[in-house]
Amino acid sequence: MNSKEEILGFLEEVPDPEIPVVNVLDLGIVRSVEVNADGTLVTITPTYTGCPATHIIEDDIRSKLTEKGVVNFNIKTILSPAWTTDWISEEGRRKLKEYGIAPPEESTSDKSRLSENPKVVHCPRCKSTNTEMVSFFGSTPCKALYTCSDCKEPFDYFKCL
Repeated sequence: MNSKEEILGFLEEVPDPEIPVVNVLDLGIVRSVEVNADGTLVTITPTYTGCPATHIIEDDIRSKLTEKGVVNFNIKTILSPAWTTDWISEEGRRKLKEYGIAPPEESTSDKSRLSENPKVVHCPRCKSTNTEMVSFFGSTPCKALYTCSDCKEPFDYFKCL
């Protein structure tokens, strides 16, 4: 039987299908791993309810554990409490930024769209704060599309949820 640490090591090899530079642990999608005499239970929460990648993530976890010889396991998806960007690891935030996606700057939900105080988002390329939201929805529903007025580059911002 594999240990919890081994299972977590295997899960580090499972990339997010939409952002392959981060894995399911980096994004906080894996909520828990339980290993006991009955087998292994991997509990996941998608980044938002209805995320189209949820089944792909489950399949990728299943394939990785099977590839590594884990024989008795289950994957459980739970929606409550809902995933939050607070669960993205520091390593995940670093990887997102290096990839060109601005990670959330702070914890808590982003309610700036409800006021006249737009969110200040740092450009992941040149670090400028002279940025502007182009669209509340970017390449995926969990990201917004921004542009930098200094380096003129567009970039995704991982919305605080």
